[in-house]
Amino acid sequence: MPNAKTKNILSFLARVILSFTLLFWLFKKIDIGKMAEVLKTADLGYIAIALFVFFFINLLLLIRWFVFIKALGLEVEFRDVVRYFFIGLFCNLFLPSAIGGDIIKALGLCRTSSQKARVVASVLLDRLSGFASIVLVATVAFILGYRFINDLSLFGMIAALALLSTAIFTVLLSEKLFAFACRIFNGIPKIKNGLMNLHSDIVMIKDKKGAILKAVGLSCLSQFVLAFVFFLIALSLHQPVDLIYFLIFSPLVCVAASLPSIGGLGVREVGWVYLLAKVGVAESISLSMSLMSFLFMVVVGLIGGLIYVTTVSSGRLQYYQPDAAVGAKKA
Repeated sequence: MPNAKTKNILSFLARVILSFTLLFWLFKKIDIGKMAEVLKTADLGYIAIALFVFFFINLLLLIRWFVFIKALGLEVEFRDVVRYFFIGLFCNLFLPSAIGGDIIKALGLCRTSSQKARVVASVLLDRLSGFASIVLVATVAFILGYRFINDLSLFGMIAALALLSTAIFTVLLSEKLFAFACRIFNGIPKIKNGLMNLHSDIVMIKDKKGAILKAVGLSCLSQFVLAFVFFLIALSLHQPVDLIYFLIFSPLVCVAASLPSIGGLGVREVGWVYLLAKVGVAESISLSMSLMSFLFMVVVGLIGGLIYVTTVSSGRLQYYQPDAAVGAKKA
């Protein structure tokens, strides 16, 4: 049986293969020459605005995490929250999308806090509020924009998301259902007890309705702003696509990008090519738009990489002092 290190390597290779297989398929399918022509004529002004707005989205998400941290009574340093939030964004570039970044955020903040269960609860609730906003924004946008698209397959996708989110929230907020689900860990008491402690921290949020509404509101706003980013990217490539389409498509692509891949690369591009084809956008242009958004992720993620190198990674370095070693031997 392969050990943990081998499993991690195989998992990473699987994500790399998936991402690059999908990208290879897309690049083989589209007109590369047309894609290059479109990019040459891109409006840099719109791209610059889109990048600025994209950075603003991440500030909204940081504030959302703070909402849950405060609601759960977590005692953590402001700088530590900011540090691990941006480091999580950096890790999203090569881990399984946002899920990998969430793990890094939780592990990092647990290093500086004794309230580890609440740290994990804050990250989990933060992610779930984002998922709830995806369903809400996609549903409202679909209702408002159905007459423009008239595609029941999209309704099926949104309905599936709604059912999944309802099931998740029902289990998490019900002590009986959560305890029943944890029975699979009866043979591992330490994990089961840890999960039950985590659940007790999660249900604390039931009495914090103001915090829940604030977090979901921030999540919905971030989804709207993300759709606006793609709207600006479309304008930069001379594609007058109505904002309503991006409000419907963007949440669906966000969910798809959470599938195991390298930062959602490949999966995200296939999603945008498939969905934008429904409103007459050429595949080469859709791919260009998606890759441009990934470039924005890289730019913002590099901020987290810089923070990691200068604050976390440097703290782990052990310097070898030959003189001291020689002196110790002589003594």
